[in-house]
Amino acid sequence: MRLRHDGLIKQTLLLFVATLLVPPLFAAAVPATPDSVWHFVVAGDSRNMGDVIMPAIATGADANHARFYWHLGDLRAGYNFDQDMVQEAKQKGNDLEVLTYLRTAWPDVIRNQFAPFDPVPVYLAIGNHETVPPRTRSDFLVQFADWLNQPAIQKQRLIDDPADHQLKTYFHWIVSGVDFITLDNATPDMFDDAQVKWLEKVLAHDAGDAAILSVVVGMHAALPHSLACDHSMSDSPQQDESGNRVYRDLLKFRDSTHKPVTVIASHSHFVMSEVYNSEYWKANGGILPGWIVGTSGAIRYRLPETAGLSPFAKTDVYGYLLGSVDAAGNVSFDFKEINRSDIPVSVVQRYGADFINHVFEGNKEPRPPRPVTCASNVPCRP
Repeated sequence: MRLRHDGLIKQTLLLFVATLLVPPLFAAAVPATPDSVWHFVVAGDSRNMGDVIMPAIATGADANHARFYWHLGDLRAGYNFDQDMVQEAKQKGNDLEVLTYLRTAWPDVIRNQFAPFDPVPVYLAIGNHETVPPRTRSDFLVQFADWLNQPAIQKQRLIDDPADHQLKTYFHWIVSGVDFITLDNATPDMFDDAQVKWLEKVLAHDAGDAAILSVVVGMHAALPHSLACDHSMSDSPQQDESGNRVYRDLLKFRDSTHKPVTVIASHSHFVMSEVYNSEYWKANGGILPGWIVGTSGAIRYRLPETAGLSPFAKTDVYGYLLGSVDAAGNVSFDFKEINRSDIPVSVVQRYGADFINHVFEGNKEPRPPRPVTCASNVPCRP
């Protein structure tokens, strides 16, 4: 009896200790704490001076323990030489020739813009400059297949459709209850019907999945009728029509599920918040939270005349959006500016101090933007 009694005491003590170490299965939800917040980084348009700016963004991603970097397209200019590549050749005593540029421009991106993020994953959207002739969308798929078919993307694609083994320029992946959706509007025929139907299928699933807490949609050009619609999906009839459909799909999803939706784009080379705070969307359905962040190296544009309707709009800056996600799936953004002092010493040595100064003092588009009409009910046209 004594042995049996001792055994019961030991079992009781073990069970008591286990209850202290293991939380109950149906424990009450724990409020988000600073420790439960995680981060990601997003920006686009690294052409022109991206080899200088992107390593500094990678340093920022590392300092903020970002889970990934999301590039929203336009890696190289394509139609002309990128100034950073010209300067690197000049430092070596060479002139950059056309055939050399076409052959090395994308491998240069991988070496000088993506590699500094390692081991932080890089997710990649396609921009319009990725399709500048002689480049095609198929060329982009082949060159960047490792990024477009990385494990999280491939796994999600096969969860959605076990028979879908086709590499695409639009995809999504899920992190801690947040669905990150990358769309392709790099050419005037996009969004095509297949892509829109795919997105609507994803949103329908997210609507019925309690594990999905919020949605963040990234693409190169902003959806129509934004505050920057002079350089957006309002530029072609097909994009205007399909972009309006996607905007309304996202609005319907947000309003019916009460799950937050944020739309992020680049294409315009400045930073601007609340870009759908336009008169058009105020009168035609509602406003989705949205950002434009084309600030990772491209020649910097003048702000449109509608910039005053944005709470935060700046040009002649470089930087990235730092996304912060709490335990409830709420996503917030802060713009982190890259200054001259943030450029790594190794980059300064490779290009020379005078060129680095030019990156910050020059690299500006002097021409004013076209007049914006789509902040009213009239769509923008080229």
